[in-house]
Amino acid sequence: QVRLAESGGGLVQAGGSLRLSCTASGNIFNINGGGWYRQAPGKPRELVASITGDGRTDLADSVEGRFTISRDNPRNTVYLEMNRLTPEDTAVYYCNAGRAYSRIYISGDSWGQGTQVTVSS
Repeated sequence: QVRLAESGGGLVQAGGSLRLSCTASGNIFNINGGGWYRQAPGKPRELVASITGDGRTDLADSVEGRFTISRDNPRNTVYLEMNRLTPEDTAVYYCNAGRAYSRIYISGDSWGQGTQVTVSS
């Protein structure tokens, strides 16, 4: 099973920006794609952004226009660029490697450990 390591979380003021990184131990994102999820206290985990093996991206309505997902294939890394952050974006963010090559992203069994993002008002 591939290992995923996230980084880039932290504390930021409302309106600020952060970039999260997720690096895989193997070459998986450019084949199976990947996704970023978040989980706020007392709420279920939700899919925020995804990218397929062939580079198609999708964003949740709540982050459309503010977040961008991208990929660096040689580095086996997926990024989540987050702009105009609000306190509602506060959560633990997790990355996931896709289950298999597909024209759509399908979540797999490999998860990162999570990185905390806190947005102060």
